[in-house]
Amino acid sequence: MRRSPSFLSGAAAGAVLVLALAAPALADDGDGGFTIKDPRITESSGLAASRIHPGVYWTHNDSDDGAYLYAVDSRTGRTVATITMSGVGAPRDVEAISLGPDGDLYVGDIGDNLGGKWDHVWIYKLPEPKVLKDQTIRATQYVVKYEDGPRNAEAMMVQPKTGRVYIIDKDEDGGHLYEGPAELSASATNVFRRGAAVDLWVTDGAFSPNGRQFAVRGYFGGIAYDWNGGRIKRQGRLDVPLQGQGESVTYTTDGSKLLYGSEGADSAVQAEDAPGGAGSDSKSPSGKGDLGDDVVSGGGPSGFEIGAVAAAGLLVVLLLKRLFRRR
Repeated sequence: MRRSPSFLSGAAAGAVLVLALAAPALADDGDGGFTIKDPRITESSGLAASRIHPGVYWTHNDSDDGAYLYAVDSRTGRTVATITMSGVGAPRDVEAISLGPDGDLYVGDIGDNLGGKWDHVWIYKLPEPKVLKDQTIRATQYVVKYEDGPRNAEAMMVQPKTGRVYIIDKDEDGGHLYEGPAELSASATNVFRRGAAVDLWVTDGAFSPNGRQFAVRGYFGGIAYDWNGGRIKRQGRLDVPLQGQGESVTYTTDGSKLLYGSEGADSAVQAEDAPGGAGSDSKSPSGKGDLGDDVVSGGGPSGFEIGAVAAAGLLVVLLLKRLFRRR
């Protein structure tokens, strides 16, 4: 989501400095984190791990960048293919990307900065290319409406077992999980129905590869949920790294890690251990039963990190509440 240049001025500059000091170093291998080096990608708002190209992650800009998807090699941070989607018109605010069990990429043009300006949004679907090269691929465009009226959203997830699409709206008081129809229709409006509450100001979400869990992230944290056949159960807080503007999350293909992305030039994608069992048949993220509000991935923060989080969080919360409040 495009922001005012004032985001990096004044007190915000201090917050960004604290964030930079607190950020962990990135590992050399892709699943340990990487930096997106393509100068065209300045507003990376979604991430999806390729299933047929190991180490490759799909991303995109939001706002008015165009109908483009980028395949980034996590071992080098460089773009190895640019996909132009045809058949979709002019995207408005692309905020999410996910892979379905059919091997197709689903792209969520679901952002609405004014929280109700558009009475419909779009989802695009296209096959993940078997060959990584710059190319144009025709996509299917689906019209989406919510049963209770327009809203802003940045999280779209495809259930890896059923193929059903879910959207989580973005609300600073917490959003809701919206369920799409069993099959999307290209010839009719697809009505997404409101379901369970999600207790976070959500900027992205992702299902675990086995479909048993899903993770949501926001600017200041994240939550792990047990899918539980759609009757979701909160498992606990995720250990989300502090980022300048945290917009994306995805699981690695084996479910062992969660990768968190941020907007900005040369943006870092940072890795944290996923809740245990995300890629297996384990029923508890830690193997220890109910977790309540415990942190369920990664190690505990150091004293310096706690202080950095507190200082940066206070500054950024005040700024974001002013910048993102609906007008």
